[in-house]
Amino acid sequence: MLHSQTHLRTRPISAGHLRAFEAVARHLNFRAASEEMALTQSAVSRQIQALEEEVGAALFLRHTRAVELTSAGTQLLLAVSQALPRIDSAVRQIRQTAGRKSVSVTTFASFASMWLIPRLEQFQRDNPEMDIRIDATDSSLDLELADVDLALRYGPVANMPPKAIRLFGEQLTPVASPWLLKSGTPVKKPADLAQFALIEAGDAQRTHLEWLTWRRWFDEQQLSRLQPKRWLYFNYAYQMVQAALTGQGVVLARLPMVAEALANGELIEPLPKLRMDSPMAYWLILGPRSGGRPEINAFCDWVMAQSRVTRQATGEVPDPDTVDNID
Repeated sequence: MLHSQTHLRTRPISAGHLRAFEAVARHLNFRAASEEMALTQSAVSRQIQALEEEVGAALFLRHTRAVELTSAGTQLLLAVSQALPRIDSAVRQIRQTAGRKSVSVTTFASFASMWLIPRLEQFQRDNPEMDIRIDATDSSLDLELADVDLALRYGPVANMPPKAIRLFGEQLTPVASPWLLKSGTPVKKPADLAQFALIEAGDAQRTHLEWLTWRRWFDEQQLSRLQPKRWLYFNYAYQMVQAALTGQGVVLARLPMVAEALANGELIEPLPKLRMDSPMAYWLILGPRSGGRPEINAFCDWVMAQSRVTRQATGEVPDPDTVDNID
């Protein structure tokens, strides 16, 4: 008997009784829990007893007209009350998407906000039967483990897997709102930027993104000592561009991310001949289980078509479709 109890308490707990436990713990009443679950009160009581045997501790103090959680019950309830809603949510999502075509994409937040989402409406109009899930995070997901179909990544070629497809490269250039530039002396040379606030990533000087800094751009222009009117720092590229759009300063922007804003006149590039090349590029990476699905192929074809539009807008030549894919 002792061996049987020890084995029972060391194996993973069965989940079947947890919902009864959560209902009783929430109501602190067996009768109310049994009515909610459409079970007899004795059936719920048996499930709680079986769970207590598995856990190896009493979960409730049973009084004449009520029950009370023990410390062990309180500890278990904390975990169960978080886990069950997540399980229910996952099941609802599975039921809703069962049999439907879907594409899940992971990418970093600024790229999702500034490049992918503004273009996505057309794809959805052309593919109304397809569900799209965007996971925008600045932490790279492992495509071998994550439940995503493809990744849109940012980085140097050395950091990309062998079958990554290069979408477009990157140049950095000062941009600002038209009315901000009209408010001061015309910007005809780099030193003229000193009259404006300059917008930059707050942690760029301390991270691998050093090449995105104004200081590096000033060094390229032999202006290492130049100081602006003031500095304005943000965490994300889309915040920096939004500040520039509202006239709060000049940002050293990633050209592919602001190409449309430049084309429609929302932003102005005052020094177009002084663009600075970046070692970074933007990539499409298929997950290991995504090949061959028509919806994945359709989405990838659309991304590739949109990347060609971006290359044309930024003047990137030659076309990397012919020279820069990694095979």
